[in-house]
Amino acid sequence: MKINKLYITFGLMIAFVLFFEFAAHADVSNESTKVTFNMPVQIPGQVLPAGTYWFQRADSDDPHVIQIFTADYSSLVATVMTVSAERPEPADETVMTLAEPVNSTPLLVKWFYPGDTIGHEFTYPKQQEQEIAQAHQETVVGDKMTSVGESAGE
Repeated sequence: MKINKLYITFGLMIAFVLFFEFAAHADVSNESTKVTFNMPVQIPGQVLPAGTYWFQRADSDDPHVIQIFTADYSSLVATVMTVSAERPEPADETVMTLAEPVNSTPLLVKWFYPGDTIGHEFTYPKQQEQEIAQAHQETVVGDKMTSVGESAGE
């Protein structure tokens, strides 16, 4: 009888460890990232007011579809298309690149999930792409995006 209890206990411990191993990686698969902007930021098709948002890959076969939710996940703010972007080195935190066109709201250009060298570049209409190419760009590391021209942690 003691041997059966031992096997049952051991089996439950293994199941428990495996359950938490899979649960711990749930957010990695969709790259869910909480970001706070302290100023309005443009994304393709709209401007996000200053605030907190969740960025994540959509539940689809296309890894370039990104969904943006409100801070409490109560509503979907936008679904946008991206293309692959690369960085030479991964960062330990979220990395975003913002462009500041003259007399315009900063545009979100790229988003990299922590630890990845392949990220997402947001696709804009041709006119805005030209503005982005000519604008000053600032790469910000961390989950609180400071105003363009400042670095996180300053």
